[in-house]
Amino acid sequence: MRVGRLLKAHGLKGAIKLELYTDAPERRFVPGAVFSLQVPPGTPWHGKSIELIELRWYNQHPVGFFKDVPDRTAAEALAKAILWVDQDPTELTGEEDAWYDHQLVGLDVVRDGVKVGLVARIDHLPAQDLIIVKTTTGEVMVPFVSAIVPSVDLTTGVVTVTPPLGLFEEIPDDDAPDAAAAPDAVADAAESEAASDTASPDAASPDAAPSEN
Repeated sequence: MRVGRLLKAHGLKGAIKLELYTDAPERRFVPGAVFSLQVPPGTPWHGKSIELIELRWYNQHPVGFFKDVPDRTAAEALAKAILWVDQDPTELTGEEDAWYDHQLVGLDVVRDGVKVGLVARIDHLPAQDLIIVKTTTGEVMVPFVSAIVPSVDLTTGVVTVTPPLGLFEEIPDDDAPDAAAAPDAVADAAESEAASDTASPDAASPDAAPSEN
């Protein structure tokens, strides 16, 4: 389970600012906690783990000190690394309307009783979380808010969504019907003008000069 991300070096003694993906940092980020690192292949930390020495808070922002990261240079080499921990699949979050990422990945996404895709992953952004739904036409980003995702049922394996129009399909071009109707309007005008021209001699006959007879 992904629990955090290393952002950038903090100070000169190897501290690293953290972005936490857990609601229980006091349980996950304790001295001695070990995290698997997700870093690009070929980098010195690829395939390795890292052990937390201490988690501190500076201006309400978490900062971690880690074993074998003694200075700023070492800390900078870990920037943007993702922290993972082994997770018991049966473990619950202990909170209502809260789920771990691994509990949601693979669930069916249903709208109006019809399956529209599968949960591919959860993206944790600063503003809000996004459910990334894999559909037949590609991936769709669904804001993970109750107004759009009113129900998650782990028992049935269904995530119910009520997305706004256009999130899962293209919105028809409102200008298209008007454009299509335009030729008809022109044709109607032309026919009307032609009928007027045809009737003009009869209309002028009362004003015509009287016959010599």
